[in-house]
Amino acid sequence: MNTTKKERIQGIHNMLLEMASGNFFYRLERHTKNDNLEAISISLNMLAEEIQEIIIHQGFANSNNPMFETVQMSFILDESGTIEMANQQSCYLLSLASQDIIGTPFEKILDTTSLAKWKVLWTSFLQKKKTESTIALKFRTKSGLVISKTAHLTALTESKKEQIKILITIILHSNHQIELDNKLKQSVHQFSTHQKKIHKETLVKPAKSKIRLSFEDIRKIREGHTFILNNLGKDFPSLKDFAHQLGTNEFKLKYGFRELYGTSVYRFLKQERFRKAQMLVQYGDQSIKSIANISGFKSFSHFSRTFKKRYGYTPSELRKKSLNQG
Repeated sequence: MNTTKKERIQGIHNMLLEMASGNFFYRLERHTKNDNLEAISISLNMLAEEIQEIIIHQGFANSNNPMFETVQMSFILDESGTIEMANQQSCYLLSLASQDIIGTPFEKILDTTSLAKWKVLWTSFLQKKKTESTIALKFRTKSGLVISKTAHLTALTESKKEQIKILITIILHSNHQIELDNKLKQSVHQFSTHQKKIHKETLVKPAKSKIRLSFEDIRKIREGHTFILNNLGKDFPSLKDFAHQLGTNEFKLKYGFRELYGTSVYRFLKQERFRKAQMLVQYGDQSIKSIANISGFKSFSHFSRTFKKRYGYTPSELRKKSLNQG
């Protein structure tokens, strides 16, 4: 791939921003040139790999903190290899809108290094030689970064139809905070011994118990937390609609979110939008208006005014200050 020096520098810049945001699954493309940029790229890839391995290793090695698995990316392909469905997380990771993914050949989002083996496997599925398989693939994001993932393919057959569809699933391993779960479970499932003693001694009707959150409730609230982080630039639904989207109710969502994260849903959303905007203003090269939009602020004047109230500088002043310091 003939990539200019400017594009390689931009790739390094994008990689650093992702790592600063806590994403360590992206990789930079390797080049044949043995220069300083290639050395930096190799170092960043190794660093991201080591951090990711440490996280995964801790999860498997520490029995008190086991691994938690969630579907990170999923696609459904038709018989021609065209993407019919992609989950929201796939769009986020690839930096593409859903309309730019749906209706696109799957191989278009793959890195060129994965195309040959993908075509061989795809042919095997079309010839019905395989109904399930696992393959290591590299995806290329809109910003030029590479995501290396292991994908599981499953052939789906529709009744009374010869055509097949392929489900592609990619699993993310992460540490499950079991200690926090146990603490939350204890706090929401029972009264303390002291409370029970008071009720018995005073012979009054016991007060209503706290809301009971199951581990499934906790999992759904965590999914909501992840959804917020991955969709900061989108219009946020009402709490009632958001709770239904997660498969819970508004009361449990509000109560559980505060128990797990120490703040309300809307306050967390606002905090993370400002955090993303501040990072992009200081280290990105997008226009301030674009940053306001992708960070979820619909009014530029409101964004500028509230940004200054929060950080002491308007976005333009902070951008100028950062450039002068650099």
